[in-house]
Amino acid sequence: MTTTQAAPRGAVRGEDGVAHTAAPSRAPKRRSGQWAAWAFLAPVVLYLIVFYAFPLYRNIELSVRDYTVRSFVQGDAPFVGLDNYVKVFQSPTFAPAILHTGLFTVISIAFQFTIGMALAVFFHQNFRLSATLRALFLVPWLLPLIVSASTWSWMLNSDSGVVNALLEAVGLPGINWLTSPDWALTSVIIANIWIGIPFNLVILYSGLQNIPTELYEAASLDGANGWQKFWRVTFPLLRPVSAITLLLGLIYTLKVFDIIWIMTRGGPGTSSTTLATWSYQLGFASTLPDFSPAAAVGNVLIVIALVFGVIYIRTQRKQDLA
Repeated sequence: MTTTQAAPRGAVRGEDGVAHTAAPSRAPKRRSGQWAAWAFLAPVVLYLIVFYAFPLYRNIELSVRDYTVRSFVQGDAPFVGLDNYVKVFQSPTFAPAILHTGLFTVISIAFQFTIGMALAVFFHQNFRLSATLRALFLVPWLLPLIVSASTWSWMLNSDSGVVNALLEAVGLPGINWLTSPDWALTSVIIANIWIGIPFNLVILYSGLQNIPTELYEAASLDGANGWQKFWRVTFPLLRPVSAITLLLGLIYTLKVFDIIWIMTRGGPGTSSTTLATWSYQLGFASTLPDFSPAAAVGNVLIVIALVFGVIYIRTQRKQDLA
């Protein structure tokens, strides 16, 4: 006569009649891990929704309605579709703003990148006082933009500016940098180039640090001179870093507002008006603000930045697949 013993709790009796302990379920652990992942992700998602998604939605909603000061407070603005965009495109300010935005962006990035690359290669030699001089070049980047723009305004002042004083000291006539339609855009471009050089210097210098010195030694053994080393070794290996530097510079330069506004306020007339300053001028710089056209101009600027961002992403994917 056999006696069947009760199986312990959590055990499963098999076909042989022997009780086997069941493996603990992993579902609770997996579920708790998912909750932990969502808990870490929640602050980022909340931040993106509050500071990116909602403002973008609000800006689009502003651009497709006819908002006035009264309707902005009461929230009863009528829906007008794309009328505000048509109004913006037909405005006599649109063409100069697009042209000035393009010139300001392309010229600034070209000089910032070229000078930043030259300085990065120069400081990569690790000579004496290299670290000290490199730190001094970061000063324009560390200063608040309002300080930098105000400083350039004082320097380029037609009557008491140091730049005109230097020109007159060498026998050249002074220039109305900030009040002449022919020079206003040039003035803000010069200031923006000066401010953006340190950013390019830091990023490109970091990229140079990752290039193995053995490649330069091998190039020297092959008889390459300094320019050949740069063109055949440095520049190709810096291509990924250069691409992200140019993209970030492009996005930053497209939305530059404070430098231009402090120095020229987009004037005289529209001689230094860009999409960023025009959007602000429509929405905040007048006693009867046009909130909806201002939002439309802002959306045009966002679309331009997105287009270049998509181009960069597609280009990088093609390079990765090649």
